[in-house]
Amino acid sequence: MKPATSWGRCPRAVAAVEIGLNDRHAMLPVGDNRPILAHGLGRSYGDVALNEGGVLLRTRGLDRFIGFDPGTGILRAEAGVSLAEILALVVPMGWFLAVTPGTRFVTLGGAVANDVHGKNHHHAGTFGHHVSALELLRSDGTRLECRPMGPNAEWFRATVGGLGLTGLIVWVEIQLARIAQPFMWTVHRRFEHLDKYWDLDAELGARHSHSVAWVDCLKGGRGIYSAADFVGHGQALSAPRPSHRSMPVDPPFSLINGLTLRAFNFAYYRKPLPTAGAHPALPFFYPLDSLLHWNRIYGRRGFFQYQCVLPPAAMREGATALFDRIARHGLGSFLAVFKTFGNHASAGLLSFPRPGATLALDFPNQGERTLRLFEELDAIVRDAGGALYPAKDARMSAQMFQQSFPRLQEFASFVDPAFSSSFWRRVST
Repeated sequence: MKPATSWGRCPRAVAAVEIGLNDRHAMLPVGDNRPILAHGLGRSYGDVALNEGGVLLRTRGLDRFIGFDPGTGILRAEAGVSLAEILALVVPMGWFLAVTPGTRFVTLGGAVANDVHGKNHHHAGTFGHHVSALELLRSDGTRLECRPMGPNAEWFRATVGGLGLTGLIVWVEIQLARIAQPFMWTVHRRFEHLDKYWDLDAELGARHSHSVAWVDCLKGGRGIYSAADFVGHGQALSAPRPSHRSMPVDPPFSLINGLTLRAFNFAYYRKPLPTAGAHPALPFFYPLDSLLHWNRIYGRRGFFQYQCVLPPAAMREGATALFDRIARHGLGSFLAVFKTFGNHASAGLLSFPRPGATLALDFPNQGERTLRLFEELDAIVRDAGGALYPAKDARMSAQMFQQSFPRLQEFASFVDPAFSSSFWRRVST
């Protein structure tokens, strides 16, 4: 059987059996003692959606819309529906996802299971904060309708951010956000070093609903800060046609190396910044979706993503230490995203977002050299009292996972005994 791969293309895992699901009323295929796990579009970077030697439940067949009220923006759909399919339906009616990650090519169930976040956490929290209900199918045949309040609220908190381990998410109901037009009013500012980021974040982050920064981690944390809000009513704007470009080849080696990285970062930092004004929303939210199969850029060995969060008391000193260590190793990332989370309480027991600053970086897989850097970054995050993001992870230790999620023992009591993953077996020993 062909191995299933993460979006980072490392690690790979061979499931003993793969089963396509297409009937939300059917029972789960259990009974041979092999662990089962749902798998959607495969956009998790590590092994949270991989199940070596187990049963992989392919959920894309659960792709039906169940109901949508264009007056209230409440949508219910099966868990295999993608965010792209939701947007195609609701944007023409004046609605958008209240929270969205950096790609729209993820399933609704995957967005809940990883409690994904976006550029507006300080304003709107995580995806889970906008889930009003979900159905959970347990391996014993029990079906639970879970809501944030009322009956089964404890199952709701375990399932949001629960990495697909509490059972199969069958359908999800979400509250969408009303928009006037699918355009963002954006402003961009360069900053020469990390100290300036905090100044811009205090100024722009407080005024705008969405904010994020690209950072050149080889140059002391210089970068470009971007802030945006949806435009209001006024002159109708014409959205561009979506791009269908694709990375056409699968090179045997990574196209990201020291030379190309420094050249890209120099050119990106020096490029003319877009003028403040209205720009299409989709490129703002999903810049990498314009190039399909962009993960091939890193070659057949794949890449790791490293995403951490540092608490407010340690985020400035900790971020400086992370950038210094990365620059010292010369293993920078051209996809370096830095942003500040808000003070929203976690929607789930294992939700990653929490108050502080989060940094996400992609690194070509250079084997032990890359893993040694990660161990040093882990030490900085651990000393700061921070956490790593399971949806982006392929190698964190059980000790690091336990520190990152202090409610882990409480969560473990909700894990379905028939469900597991390569990630869970790695970090729960």
